[in-house]
This record gives sequence, structure tokens and C-alpha cells, in this order.
Amino acid sequence: MICNHSQIRARTLLPQRLAFRCAVFGALIGLAACGRGGGGPEAAGPMFTLSGGEIAVPAQSPLRSRLLVQPVGGQENIGGMDVPAMIEADPSRVANLVAPLAGKVVSVNARLGGMVHSGQVLATLVSGDAAGAQGDLIKARDAWDLATRQLERARKVRSVGGGADKDLEAAQSAYNQAKAEFERATARKTSLGSTSGAQITLTAPRSGVVTAVNLAEGTYVSDPTAVLLTVTATDRVYASALLPEAQASKAHVGQAVDVRLTSDPDHPVHAKITELGGVLDAETRRRKARIALDNPNGQFLPNMYASVRLLDQGTQSSLWAPQSALLMNNDAVSVLVEVRPFVFVRRTVVLGDETADAAQIVQGLRPGERIVVRGGVLLND
Repeated sequence: MICNHSQIRARTLLPQRLAFRCAVFGALIGLAACGRGGGGPEAAGPMFTLSGGEIAVPAQSPLRSRLLVQPVGGQENIGGMDVPAMIEADPSRVANLVAPLAGKVVSVNARLGGMVHSGQVLATLVSGDAAGAQGDLIKARDAWDLATRQLERARKVRSVGGGADKDLEAAQSAYNQAKAEFERATARKTSLGSTSGAQITLTAPRSGVVTAVNLAEGTYVSDPTAVLLTVTATDRVYASALLPEAQASKAHVGQAVDVRLTSDPDHPVHAKITELGGVLDAETRRRKARIALDNPNGQFLPNMYASVRLLDQGTQSSLWAPQSALLMNNDAVSVLVEVRPFVFVRRTVVLGDETADAAQIVQGLRPGERIVVRGGVLLND
């Protein structure tokens, strides 16, 4: 049998709603018993009456104190869809430091989790290859200077009629080769970064937190591709939310969201979707949404768990009601709408997105209508 999404969702939440009805049914029996045990004229009155489809709660009924009526969607931030998320560092601001040449570690000035500033020295190595690169540059500069002087001398001699053309051409060729060798040695020395003689200095390319330390004093580094240190800038991070396939097409860049840390759910951060993944993950069937967060105080740490609530756009067709307002009648979901003070009518509604606390009302209610959001199960006969 094939079930649509709303049927599956209704069956998933059905056990929770039935358990809630059973719990409140006990309270209803208790209230009825208290009404019968009073013995007075008011105690003998009905708890509610049903006439012409209207449910009226008399003034003397103890149910009045158990009912809470509010306008539909009247609670702040009741609407939205919660999805799991994780705080991630900006990949473009994570710097992995490697040793450009093999060498011995003589000092380590970085500690795991410590804050560093741009240009700060993190580690120092001594390398014979670095000394060789420095020597190559010195020799190349000297050879170029010599070739420059020889070329100038050959030109002067040739300009007064002395010497042969081949001598000038040989001087020009030697000059060109010396210049090319000097440029190569300079580029190699520059590519090695902060080096002085045999010493290699690893410095922080930006301010941030040291998130990996893979070297120690006295050890020898032989793999130029091995990551020795990682510096992560955390003043700007991302909350990466995983949207289920059924909701992936409803999100859009710029949509308002609330980001809540699992460790601090009472202080949401208002933000907007910055990026949306262009593909759906084949295994998880989810689409990644990334929300940029300014983090100057370090509130958000990479790898922290969070949740992201996608807020609706405030349109009239997107109304939300608490789960406690929804009543199950066979396979239909209904709410109790107040038509007059403490007089209600039952109305069937169609649900859209749902969270643990609220449900979107796609059809059946209008903005501003007042519904029973607490205690409605006591009137659900």
C-alpha cells in the first residue's frame, strides 16, 4: 500500500497524540468525579454541552480553568521546521602548514587550542636543503653580476671596432643563462617561505586557533606533504544543516533561520541561509544548507551540535498551531475554534510541515482565529 507524506507523518505522531489523550482522559474522569461528589446545585451541572455542532462550556464548569485559547499562529516563532546541524569552520580559512624541506624540529611555539596571530612564529626547523637553496641563490647572484660586467665590457670593445661578433654573442648568452639561473634560485628561495640560511620558520598565515599539532622538538621531518600544524580562523563559521529530501526544494538562499546550539537552546541566533548544496546526498537523501555566522566572541566552536529552524515567510497561507491544539478523530485532524466566549466548533484541518512542538496549517484556518491550544482533548468526545 502506498501512503503519502501526510499519512506517514500522521501515523508517526499518532502514538504520541494517543498517549496524551489517555493521560488527559484520567484528568477528565477526576473532574467528573469531583463534580458528582460536590452535592450542590452547581456540582450537578454539565461540564460542557453539545448543541447544533457547538460545544459550550458553562460558567460553573471546572473545564474553564483547564482551557487555553489563543489566536492561531499567535505565539512568537511557533512556525518553522527544525533540522539537525553542525558548526563548521570556513574551509577557505583553514590553513595547513607543511615543511617545504626535510629537516629537524628545533622548537615548537604553538599549543593545541591556543590562539595565534598572523605572522606569529609557530615552529622552527634546521635543514641542510634550506642551506643549499640559500647557497644556490648566492652563487647565482654572483654569476649574474659577473656575466653583466663581461657583457658590458664586450659591448664597449665591439663599439670601438675591436673584438669579434662571436665574442659579443658569447657574452650575451652567458648573461642570459646567468640571469635565468638567478631567477630560478630566487623563486626557489621564495617558495620555501621564511628561511634564513639553514633555518626554516613556520609562521601563522592568519589569526585563529591551532587545531592540529603533529610535530615535536627533536623529531625529524622527512615528508614535505605531511601537515605539521593547522590554524583555523573562527571569527566566522558556518552552521551546516541537512535538509530532508521532502523539504529540500522549499528552502532558498536568503531565507530567515534561527540557529540554536544543543548546549544553549534558549538563545537562538537569527541568520539567513548563505549557500545551498547543488546536489542531494545519495546515501542520506539530504541537501546541505550553510548559514554564515559571525563569531567574534568564539561562541560557536567547530564540531558543536546545533539545530536550525527554517522560519516561514509570514504569508497568510503559512499558519502554525501547537501540537497540543490538534485533535485526532479517526483519520482526520481537527481543532476547536472559538466562535463566542467558551463556545467552540470543531473544524478539520490539513497539515503541512511539522516539528515536535508545532504543525503548519495548510487548510482549515484563517489568520486571527482563536483556537483551543491546551485542554481541547477534554472536549474531544
